[in-house]
Amino acid sequence: MALNFFDQFDIHSTLGLPLIIPALMFPLILWISTNRLVKNRLSTLQSGFINLLTKQLVLSVNISGHKWASLFTALMLLLISLNTLGLLPYTFTPTTQLSMNMALATPTWLMTIMVGLRNQPTISLGHLLPEGTPTPLIPMLIVIETVSLLIRPIALGVRLTANLTAGHLLMQLISSATLATASSFTTASSMALVTLILLSFLEMAVALIQAYVFTLLLTLYLQENI
Repeated sequence: MALNFFDQFDIHSTLGLPLIIPALMFPLILWISTNRLVKNRLSTLQSGFINLLTKQLVLSVNISGHKWASLFTALMLLLISLNTLGLLPYTFTPTTQLSMNMALATPTWLMTIMVGLRNQPTISLGHLLPEGTPTPLIPMLIVIETVSLLIRPIALGVRLTANLTAGHLLMQLISSATLATASSFTTASSMALVTLILLSFLEMAVALIQAYVFTLLLTLYLQENI
């Protein structure tokens, strides 16, 4: 019975047609415009939102790292789209899969390391050994710092996967309780429904925050290597 809670992570289909296809067409309504060269309220709102995100991301990076702003902004918008996609009916959230998140975290984390090794190899390698370390502790600290460096992409992927999966499972549990008590316990079912609605707004906030945290940590990693 408990395994059925994970059915929400499957792609549902009707008459052999994956229902994710019409669900993916729904957000396109937000992007329909008769003339992309003419500013309207929607395009102005989108531009302001993107500019706000970009400014927040580059606050922790010095001037030399601002050239990476477009990359991090695009990554954050991609994560926001993928995270919020699963809140639509009959859809699938790709970022609940660890393989998907690791495919995003590993190359971007490796990019920050390669930038540091190319621009300032001495300083980048110096992060593995804090200044003033006693000689007997040098081998141990190098191993510890290397492990902490290599575990960063794993932490990025696992954090994103765990937060989104936990939220979706909790929504599944509460929705199942709402349906189970709808006929016999009206009061309990109503309270569960209200909780489910509030949790849906919370899950939307979590989807946005986790995309921001994922990208912000990458900008901090980049700051250490430029």
